[in-house]
Amino acid sequence: MKISVKICGLKDERGLTAAIDAGANFIGLNFCRRSPRFISLDQAAALAMQVPRKITTVGLFVDPTDAELENVLGHVRLGMIQLHGKETPARVDAVRAAYGLPVMKALGISNERDLIAAAVYENHADWLLFDAKPPKGATRPGGNAVAFDWKLLASYTGKMPWMLAGGLTRSNVGKAIAASGARAVDVSSGVESQPGVKSPAKIRAFVRAARIPKATAK
Repeated sequence: MKISVKICGLKDERGLTAAIDAGANFIGLNFCRRSPRFISLDQAAALAMQVPRKITTVGLFVDPTDAELENVLGHVRLGMIQLHGKETPARVDAVRAAYGLPVMKALGISNERDLIAAAVYENHADWLLFDAKPPKGATRPGGNAVAFDWKLLASYTGKMPWMLAGGLTRSNVGKAIAASGARAVDVSSGVESQPGVKSPAKIRAFVRAARIPKATAK
């Protein structure tokens, strides 16, 4: 089984080229202004034009307004919208209908109740992204280099495709895949040399590690 990989929060050509060459399936562009990975419209448009069609370019938004979405989608070629805030199933429906793009809904997970609550997005989102809940005092809902108990996902029975995120690195992604049963993983801070700066070497190493998971769950 080949694991799909999303490299999120890319901001420059070096990182983008490394992700493409490594065989990433998804490229993430972050439009949350509170994030060190925030990318301007001009930067995003230039990078998106370089992404091969076989790779999905994902735009990450946190509780975006219609005006925000229209502004970005009017300038940047995206293949998927990621909603990483407190968007309701109704809001997911509205975004899908308005822009005709698949939507990935990110959800913070810390216990079984959070996982059960994910069921409300069945038949609304196209993908789910299971991330760790942000630590106390965090200013953004994701990209905090925090993991959760991956074994919680081993019993997930939802029919939607999903990705695992949160604190993943080349050192632990194999164990995370084995513990959770994930078929797709999302990384951002785990492939950086400093916040917001992607390391081509770490990107390549992460993709290799995800595709050859040797660790077993314990």
